[in-house]
Amino acid sequence: MSRLVMKFGGTSVADLERIRRVARLVAAEVDAGREVAVVVSAMAGRTNELVAWTDGAGAAAAGVPSSDDEYDVVVASGEQVSAGLLAMTLRNMGYFARSWLAWQIPIVTDDAHGRARIQEVSPDKLLAAMAKGEIPIIAGFQGIDQDGRLSTLGRGAGDLSAVAVAAALRPAVCNIYTDVDGVYTTDPRIEERARRLERISYEEMLEMASLGAKVLQSRSVELAMAQRVPLRVLSSFVEPGEDQGQGTIVCDEEEIVEKRIVSGVAYSRDEAKISLFGLPDHPGVSSQIFSRLADANLNVDMIVQSRARHGDSANMEFTVGKRDAARAIEIVRAAQAEIGFEDMAVNEDVSKVSVIGVGMRSHAGVAKTMFGALAERGVNIQVISTSEIKISVLIDAAYTELAVRALHAAYGLDQI
Repeated sequence: MSRLVMKFGGTSVADLERIRRVARLVAAEVDAGREVAVVVSAMAGRTNELVAWTDGAGAAAAGVPSSDDEYDVVVASGEQVSAGLLAMTLRNMGYFARSWLAWQIPIVTDDAHGRARIQEVSPDKLLAAMAKGEIPIIAGFQGIDQDGRLSTLGRGAGDLSAVAVAAALRPAVCNIYTDVDGVYTTDPRIEERARRLERISYEEMLEMASLGAKVLQSRSVELAMAQRVPLRVLSSFVEPGEDQGQGTIVCDEEEIVEKRIVSGVAYSRDEAKISLFGLPDHPGVSSQIFSRLADANLNVDMIVQSRARHGDSANMEFTVGKRDAARAIEIVRAAQAEIGFEDMAVNEDVSKVSVIGVGMRSHAGVAKTMFGALAERGVNIQVISTSEIKISVLIDAAYTELAVRALHAAYGLDQI
């Protein structure tokens, strides 16, 4: 008997009718002879509502950080509602289903509330329940710390919960059901000629997720790659028996016969560029800046440093998420006298556009094609960063959609 973990996001369980559709999809897999565990997110919009309630309760005004353990208690309740409703629906259909919360499994995390990292998932109780024919309906996005307090894994971490459960129940396949039928070469809302990919490597998917693609959460792909959990992205907006295609399979690079030079174009509008002018040009300055930002748990992405035109000094630019920009500026500004820079500026009207593909490792000319396509359309590049399988550029936000379409065409992705 094959073992399957099915994960359904917020749009898939947004109301009772959609929960009934999810129940039919789950029932079809059980009827096909599979052992099934299900992970659910909160109903669409519910977590945002719960977060707003924590602000309304005075948490923000009182200076309580979003990592507070009581914050986790509130925002994790949305998944509990979804799990209970889906279990009730399956029971009404004649199936043996039961909701499972993090402490019942258990899913053990560290104590970084609001952004906890999974340390262990004990599969024994789940395996025993599934062996008796039970369908566990697991509340995603949550765990418990070493003191038994509820913790949450960060926004969008229902995917991470599902992959962690699949890894614990190995051998198991993890199907991620969303409102799209797979992973596309770029956002179809921007480029109508975007194509669904039949297969994509873990590394490519990880880059795409971290660079702005919303189909899968980046930490879930990272865990799937580390644990070699087979992933498949499918649409939940079908009925059992309808052709839902094969979706997109996320797998090892070796399982892809014909490797594309570029597999996709991703973008992110959640970027802020911070510029520091007149930095002392000697060892240790960068460490002073980025150690302070790291201590505040601020993630820095693109970094470029250049010599200033005059004097023995340098200029530096780096990017952070928009929501972190004010805090980053505050931290760096407070250390201005110690670091010794002359001035700073911030620009939140920027976007990051990236091309990703494992074929970059063995093909020349990828950067030439990218920069040429952007230049032809008058798109100025502010910052560049690269890895083995991606090139990212920071551009004016007004050119985001133009750049995405230009690069999609330049690499022939509309012909896949």
